Amino acid sequence: MFLIKSFPNVKQLSNLTSLRIRLTLGIAAVSILGLSGVVILICWQMQSILVVTHKNNTRYIAERFPSDVKIYSDMVSLQEGTKKAIDNLSNPQTLLWVKTPQGEILAQSQALKMGMRGTNLISLTDISPQPELQRVNNRYWLLCSTKLVVKGVDLGQFYIAQDITKDQTMFLSLMRTLLLVSLIATIFITGTIAWYIQTSLQPLKRMSHMTKYISPETLGEVQIQLENAPSEVKELAHTLQTTLTRLSHAWEDQRQLVSNVSHELRTPLTVVSGYLQSTLRRGNNLTDIQREALETASSEADRTIQLLQDLLDLARAENGRMYFHLETIVLNELLAEIEGMVYQYSLPIQISLPDELVKVKGDKNRLKQVFLNLIDNAVKYSHSLEPIIIKLSQDKQQANIQVCDRGVGIPLADQTRIFERFYRVDEARSRNVGGTGLGLSIVKTLVEGMGGTIQVISQPNQGTTFTILFPVS
Repeated sequence: MFLIKSFPNVKQLSNLTSLRIRLTLGIAAVSILGLSGVVILICWQMQSILVVTHKNNTRYIAERFPSDVKIYSDMVSLQEGTKKAIDNLSNPQTLLWVKTPQGEILAQSQALKMGMRGTNLISLTDISPQPELQRVNNRYWLLCSTKLVVKGVDLGQFYIAQDITKDQTMFLSLMRTLLLVSLIATIFITGTIAWYIQTSLQPLKRMSHMTKYISPETLGEVQIQLENAPSEVKELAHTLQTTLTRLSHAWEDQRQLVSNVSHELRTPLTVVSGYLQSTLRRGNNLTDIQREALETASSEADRTIQLLQDLLDLARAENGRMYFHLETIVLNELLAEIEGMVYQYSLPIQISLPDELVKVKGDKNRLKQVFLNLIDNAVKYSHSLEPIIIKLSQDKQQANIQVCDRGVGIPLADQTRIFERFYRVDEARSRNVGGTGLGLSIVKTLVEGMGGTIQVISQPNQGTTFTILFPVS
């Protein structure tokens, strides 16, 4: 009985086309984009707040400075008034200086004058009228310049440099922290999503795994049981169970029909065949046309009887009612016996036997049937006069029997289906050579029923080799 239970699987995700991978990547991508968007928005807002605050302070100084110079110049000269206004507005983070139209320093902050900090700022020439953030000597400065006119006198260019290194460094550190936290959160979210999706899809994976091993013989034994599965998956499992049950009943009805029809038709056809053969033996006054018609009818009756017998054998095998009389068989002797039975074929049969005896457990009559079917098949599909070769050998604990021909061969696409009942590689040729289309299917059933295996190797127009392997007795 097949039993399906949903529980986590620890296999690594490897198939990029699987639903699990697609869901994981899709949800993870959306989560990453959303989280990244939030982080970028936070950083942008913080940067805006930080810079806007300092820009407003810089604009305030730029607007206030001319009026301060004017006030101080009412008491002292313009140059002295400019110096006093700069000293009044300067602080450790804000540096001010004024350059005359000739490029000389008219006044500057005490820190600049003493060379304590920012002395290289004075040499900058490309400073925008609007406050802009620039990095100078590993420090962050908010720089701007404006024309200074007091009492109608052009004093030159007024420069403001505000040191925001501390705030900017703190912002960059916070941004790195946010990015690290986002990366960790992304990894955690992706892992959690992958685990959750894997767990959620486990019932579907179990159902898929089970369907690989369902065969017509086991349809009635399949039982799908899902624990803690979503209702949609349980509904799918119920539908699949119902479908399998119906298929099982249909398959059983088909097998029963084939068995019954084969059994009921075989007896009357055997009687018909017997009367036809009796008529042929005793009909001394038959014309040639009548004899030919009776021989054709007898041949077709025998062929139909063989077909029904083959169907009965397959039906018994599928129902478990085919019994084998297993005994120790010396394959050397069995093949030698078969060599004496195949003289009627149009092609020579060569049998290669080893010196040592090869013994297996099997049913002698069934093994004869297997080899005769393979030989008959090889003769029918050979297009040359080269002999059919049967080789017997022993490899460790296995008996190896090969039936080789140099016939039309089997295309690779058909090699996996030749053991199916009624399957023919070339329908036109099959009609010409006769046969029921069940020979290889019966061979496979008999070989596997006796514990062996059968393989085929073939190339078109070069020949076919059937290999039968049995454990050595």
